[in-house]
Parts: sequence; structure tokens; C-alpha cells
Amino acid sequence: MFIETEGTPNPATLKFLPGREVMKVGTADFASRASGLRSLLATSLFDIDGVTRVFLGSDFITVTKTDEMDWPALKPQILAAIMDHFVAGRPVIDGMEDELEEDVDPADSEVVGQIKELLDTRVRPAVAGDGGDIIFRGFREGVVRLRMQGACQGCPSSTATLKHGIENMLRHFVPEVVAVEQVDY
Repeated sequence: MFIETEGTPNPATLKFLPGREVMKVGTADFASRASGLRSLLATSLFDIDGVTRVFLGSDFITVTKTDEMDWPALKPQILAAIMDHFVAGRPVIDGMEDELEEDVDPADSEVVGQIKELLDTRVRPAVAGDGGDIIFRGFREGVVRLRMQGACQGCPSSTATLKHGIENMLRHFVPEVVAVEQVDY
């Protein structure tokens, strides 16, 4: 098994591509060992000293490290844990997280549909290319609320991505959008 790695815009995060499907549906973001207990893969990665976050995408895994650790020391351990997991044929995750309710005014359902379509077709593929994901969390009074995941969570350029990229694009195509905010829920 050959696992490729790619850098991300977040210097504390690397993207690992095992050359096979990781998540059949959706994504999973684990910000701590406790949150990763339902994933054998995340648990084995959190067993490595210095790993602080694990994100599972459709065909990739992003791992975030502490500032004290360096990638040359961590990368071989992470590669070994990923390889061991897939070679053993273990499941990646047990069940899916419960969907969190979105904060949306029912009168805005048509606008929300347009926003989600743009996010799914224009934003999510680019963000996934950098080892992350973006989740729609709500729309009220012209403000779109989004949650950044994976390599995008805590990335120094995520604010610029939200404000200059996503906000400008949404405002261009959906006049009802006046701003975009990042949320942690």
C-alpha cells in the first residue's frame, strides 16, 4: 500500500491520501481523542504524541499536529498507523454523527438552497483539495454561518478564504447574502 502526502495551507496540518475510499458518505472531524473514540483510525492516530486533530474525508485523512512537534518525526508514525489500519481491514468509523440542526428561517428556504448549491459545487471541492471541508450551519438576516473542518480549521488563511473568497462569491450570486461568519458548532 502506498500513501501519498500533500501539504495544506495550514502548516500544522498534512493531508494523507491512502489511494482508497476513507469515508463512504460525508466527513468526520475529531478535535480531540475523546471525540474520536467512535473511529478506530482516529483513535490510533491520537495515540501518536503530538496529534491534535483528525479529519476524515472521502478519500483522504488530514492530521493536525502541535507546534512543538515536527513533521519529519511524526509523518512515519502517522503513515504506519494509517497503513496498519487499512491493511487489517478495520472499519474507519462506527456510525455517523447526528446531524446538527441548521439555524435557518423557513421563509429563506429558496435562498438557502441556492447557497448550499454554490457551496457544494464551487467551494467544497476546492476546500477538499486542501484537506478540509466546509459545513453550512445557518442563514439569518443575510448572514451565512459556516463551519470550517479538517485542514481549514485553525488555518491562518481560513479567514481570508471566508471573507474574500466565499463571501464575495455568495454575494455575487445570491444578493440576499450580506456577510459570511465562521462558527464552531
